[in-house]
Amino acid sequence: MREVNVTRAMGAAMRRIHVGNALSAFGLGFTVPYLYVYVAQVRGLGSMTAGLVLAVFAVAALVVLPFAGRAIVRRGPLPVLLAALVTAALGALSLGLAGSAGAVLLSAAALGAGQAVMQPALATMIVDCSSAGTRSRAFAMQFFLQNLGLGVGGLIGGHLVDASSVSSFTVLFAIEAAVFLLLVVVMSTVRMPRAPRIEGAPGAGSAKGGWKQLLGNRAMVQLCVLGFVLFFACYGQFESGLSAYGVEAAGVSTSALGTALAANTAMIVVAQFAVLKFVERRRRSRVIAAVGLIWAVAWVAAGYAGLGHGSQAMATAAFISTYALFGLGEAMLSPTVAPLVADLAPEGMAGQYNSAFALVKQLALAVGPAVGGPMGASLPGPYVVTFLLFSLGITFLALRLGRELNAVQDRPWLGKSRVVAQGAASPVGQSQAHA
Repeated sequence: MREVNVTRAMGAAMRRIHVGNALSAFGLGFTVPYLYVYVAQVRGLGSMTAGLVLAVFAVAALVVLPFAGRAIVRRGPLPVLLAALVTAALGALSLGLAGSAGAVLLSAAALGAGQAVMQPALATMIVDCSSAGTRSRAFAMQFFLQNLGLGVGGLIGGHLVDASSVSSFTVLFAIEAAVFLLLVVVMSTVRMPRAPRIEGAPGAGSAKGGWKQLLGNRAMVQLCVLGFVLFFACYGQFESGLSAYGVEAAGVSTSALGTALAANTAMIVVAQFAVLKFVERRRRSRVIAAVGLIWAVAWVAAGYAGLGHGSQAMATAAFISTYALFGLGEAMLSPTVAPLVADLAPEGMAGQYNSAFALVKQLALAVGPAVGGPMGASLPGPYVVTFLLFSLGITFLALRLGRELNAVQDRPWLGKSRVVAQGAASPVGQSQAHA
């Protein structure tokens, strides 16, 4: 009976966590696509300040994430999430009222820091409320809801704003702040199951000790390297290098670029749970390796779009196919990579590991556009070849990582939940505690 009650509590908590994922993504999609226009044109602060605002988002995330992991380990993910939501709400509200460059940059830093911390906190809550058998499906649902929230938020936000009206943007940011505060109320009702905490563990008492333990885990270090390449070669190119390449080399119209982005989202929405059934019983390292091959095919299609000699219609179709193939790979990664990060973490250290992986992601997303943007616009041939090789590198790194994983980490259906075990050390936790 106790186990049934624990399962029900976990299910109730998970439903609220998924609401949190959807609302946080909605808030992000609601305003971020319009930040440049708001700062540069509506507030009249110029393109330089607008560019700095986007950079501040990345820098704020890089600054707070190392501390977020330690805070999640020491305090638990829920208090950290609530603090991040309040910070993001204050940042959003002040951004809508800011009229000077300094105020805009400070507001953007608060909003960016809050949003950056939400993701590892929510991911750690998913870990604490899932079992080895349900974790892949839970992270697949998280990814699905994030994309849905981003899409719906961007769509509604686009219909509310008016570039000639400052007040329309003030309302936009006020609604975003209200969404985050609503999420504070929703998440405050979550009753987390008792997750294992290790008093005196390196991560719990010393930031340096926690990072030293993480860096001593060879499998986690290899996964971070692999994660950097994944985010650099795919996500870091979506709105920079690949779009610049499409417009300059492939000659696609802005409407076709929008169609390509829609095809990416549509592929994720349509394929996510069909793909989940396929990957749940496959070795994680092999799934990631397969994604590398799929993305290599995507870059071949991109090469044909910009460097081939077909008709414009064929080039546009190939370019749209590139984004759709990226979406298929993303759908395969969502139930694979995030649960693997959790299963590599020793007991009580999931927050530290989630934050470290989020930090790697932010680094890749900062470097990717800076490298890909200029290459995609001015060096189309080398650009395609470079990222084709990066995709093949994903396959190589994934197969290499597979040799570092134990049977349960690579084939999670063989293991049992550490959460249901009520704090008993699992094979995963034991093996990584000595890594």
